[in-house]
Amino acid sequence: MTFPYDQARLQQLFADVDSRIDDLGKVATAASQVQRRSRGLSEQDLREIERFAKSPGAPKELKDFQRRVDAGELSWADVAAGRALNDPGAQQALAVGVPDLQRAYRALEEGQDVEDVIASGTPAPPPPSPDDEDDGPSHFRKDAW
Repeated sequence: MTFPYDQARLQQLFADVDSRIDDLGKVATAASQVQRRSRGLSEQDLREIERFAKSPGAPKELKDFQRRVDAGELSWADVAAGRALNDPGAQQALAVGVPDLQRAYRALEEGQDVEDVIASGTPAPPPPSPDDEDDGPSHFRKDAW
């Protein structure tokens, strides 16, 4: 039986694999020395999330998830640690805040003051651009009605 590679080519392939394994070891060592920027959520943060989830202003999905937390199925620490990542109820509970986060992100990108965005809860829409037609307002705030 004829081997498709000659001895020199085979040695080159082994050397290439060894080199990649060495590189992988270096990357793993470097990654293990990286410190996270955040310590994660504190117990106080988790209590605040739970307090909001139990409040009258919390979205239904969040309240439903809080009932599961109260029943002992999951905890907010599970959510914070990523252990509830695949749970549909956790996904629904967390997804309700995404539009508000997106609006806040857009407001910050547009240059609105961070403190104003935080204080308002819902950032104001951007002012109309100068090239908009002058046929009336096209952006309305909730309090315009």
